[in-house]
Amino acid sequence: MSAIWNPQYETMPREELTQLQLERLQSTLHRVYRYVSYYHRVMDEARLQPEELQALDHLRRLPFTTKESLRESYPYAMFALPLREVVRLHFSTGATGAPTVVGYTHNDLRHWTDLVARNLAACGLTKEDVVQILFGYGRFTGGFGFHYGAEALGAAVIPVSSEDVPRQVQIMQDFRTTAIIGTPSYALHLGRMMEKMGLDPHALSLRVGLFGSEPWSEKTRQEIERRLLLTAYDSYGLSEIGGPGVSAECECRCGLHIAEDHFYVEVVDPASGEPLPDGEEGELVFTTLPKEAFPLVRYRTGDLASLTREPCACGRTLARMSRIVRRTDDLLVIRGVAVYPDTVEEVLRQFTEVGRGFQLVVCREEELDTLEVLVEIGNLHDLTLKAVESLRENLTHQLSTTLGLELTVRMVEPHSLHTPLGRVPRVKDERTL
Repeated sequence: MSAIWNPQYETMPREELTQLQLERLQSTLHRVYRYVSYYHRVMDEARLQPEELQALDHLRRLPFTTKESLRESYPYAMFALPLREVVRLHFSTGATGAPTVVGYTHNDLRHWTDLVARNLAACGLTKEDVVQILFGYGRFTGGFGFHYGAEALGAAVIPVSSEDVPRQVQIMQDFRTTAIIGTPSYALHLGRMMEKMGLDPHALSLRVGLFGSEPWSEKTRQEIERRLLLTAYDSYGLSEIGGPGVSAECECRCGLHIAEDHFYVEVVDPASGEPLPDGEEGELVFTTLPKEAFPLVRYRTGDLASLTREPCACGRTLARMSRIVRRTDDLLVIRGVAVYPDTVEEVLRQFTEVGRGFQLVVCREEELDTLEVLVEIGNLHDLTLKAVESLRENLTHQLSTTLGLELTVRMVEPHSLHTPLGRVPRVKDERTL
């Protein structure tokens, strides 16, 4: 078994862990009630004062925090500290021009780094490894989160990011990369392209891959392992509660260990919001515990999973969540980028030549996800072919820039996407997990 990075918390007895969570939760509620107007109002409406929360399940008396709540607070209304104490900002694309913004203090970054180092250690990585990071570096949290976690572990880090496949493989060969971190779809793409290029994976030094940011199955894991000759591990995180480091598999690969000393997790019925027992699939809801700049209480993730609190053979006592394979909404995750149809709609509404209907079509070509946006023209008779092509080019540029994702746009005839009932299915996901 691999070494446990932080035995104090990762192997803490459940009774002690529950007490730690309660103490940290009480502290968080006091802070958000005092400094975040949204939570002050929410708690007053629920007639719940912070000091009244004497048990973890009392948290159910508070309503959920949603992504819409975060968008309405843009940019700093949900922050629990003044901006002068915030040293890092990450944000994602918003559906109506308002992204969701996440801030970090020095302590937040220190905790984040430690959590990611935990995940990497659980996968068997050590200071002897050379880690090649395939995630992008920028406003999203993936690249930076894994980068600093790997450095804290003592590993050598290669921040390759979005180089093309031949260059990625060349770097793996030259620097004898032992671990890669990225999306599972890109790992599959790497393996397939290597086969087409006639490259033997035995020529590489890879032994571990840590993958996340999009749904993937056990079949996908096996395919990655066969093509790249490594052991693949699942990782989970989301920007709103801090980025990567929320949970990851250990070498037993029987669920993702959640950092419960930093997050209180609930599983609720997506329709009723009522709590579900361990073992039943429902929507994950997270409350951050020691986070300073941007604490969240009962945040609905939209991700569906189940929990188990049975001890793991690795020695960790932290709860484990099942693999995420589906969500409650029509969010698409494409090559690690979150895409909401509402975001696309907001862009399209800026163009008067565009009709009411559009559809996002996601496919998997050569193991890499592709996005095509079908857009109805408003009135075909008012536009020349040249004007239609110009409109398509403008839409492609605007959507690609807004989403931060390469895509294609196809213009279609007015009303051609509508069903007999007048509705347009906004998402057509043709990927097979």
